[in-house]
Amino acid sequence: MASDALQDSESDERPDRRLRIGFLGPQGTFTEEALFTQDDYAAAEMVALHSLADVLESVQQGGVDLGFVPIENAIEGTVRDTIDSLVFDSDLLIQREVVLDIHLHLMAPKGVKLSDIQRVASIPVATAQCRRFLVEELPSAEAVATNSTADAARLLGEGDPLLAGVPTAAIAPRLAASLYGLEILVEDVEDHPENQTRFVSVARTGIPAPTGHDRTSIACFQSADHPGSLYSILGQFAARNINLTKLESRPTKKALGEYCFIVDLEGHIADEVIADCLRDLRAELAGVKYLGSYPAAGAAGPAIRREVDAAWRQADAWIDKLRAQVVSSGSSRRSPGDLTA
Repeated sequence: MASDALQDSESDERPDRRLRIGFLGPQGTFTEEALFTQDDYAAAEMVALHSLADVLESVQQGGVDLGFVPIENAIEGTVRDTIDSLVFDSDLLIQREVVLDIHLHLMAPKGVKLSDIQRVASIPVATAQCRRFLVEELPSAEAVATNSTADAARLLGEGDPLLAGVPTAAIAPRLAASLYGLEILVEDVEDHPENQTRFVSVARTGIPAPTGHDRTSIACFQSADHPGSLYSILGQFAARNINLTKLESRPTKKALGEYCFIVDLEGHIADEVIADCLRDLRAELAGVKYLGSYPAAGAAGPAIRREVDAAWRQADAWIDKLRAQVVSSGSSRRSPGDLTA
């Protein structure tokens, strides 16, 4: 686990010190909801920070031990601020991933009815995910951008001047309504109820031990833009039968037309086939940035890990049984292969 890896890091000078986890605040964000699903984080000190960049910078500078941030949404795709910071601005390692079902609710101060609403506040990504509801139910409502869904609920609940004067609702998680004294007017206003967000925790050092159901993330930089350059990268994975779960390009921010490739693949750097693949990529490309190997999320993950663990124990017992039959070099006992007619 990430906390195990951190106990050996230079920043953890007192073994009894509580783990500090930074997340996108304020309280009531989906990020915090996702954090609450991790039982081994329950005793940690949660530190709400203003932005995703602040979270990752705080980890880099040692202000917190772990950062917990969204990295991908099923509808909007990659969270660019997160992936760009990990690839270009910091040297952090992903410790785990957590997938959370995303349900958005329209909430307002007590006494405000749906027909009263003239403004809707939320982070633009969330507003976009409720486009159909807003067009059908609140076509004249003005959209007000906030730093996060929970921040919209906080500003509304605390009577911030930004949202004062006009009947306003917020689109936010259920947790935010209870935290900031708002009433939910309409539940599940998202256009796609199957929406999910993938979160990751990151640390300065440490790679979690392989579990048998792991994911590895890397960024590949091309030495030159030439025909077949992407194929030369993908060929390394295909030749080893390594399954890619994600592949996308991101501008390198150096020149127009220069891109790197963000790759998620099944497996762990402790697996020899993965290590061999990354070794060849590093030798052939201008650069490969390793972003981490970590337990893969998913409902089937624990079962897969149990099966792998059981299979490994059986295989280990089989190897031990075979090794027990090896004749030592000083033994006078002859093997059947030494017998002659």
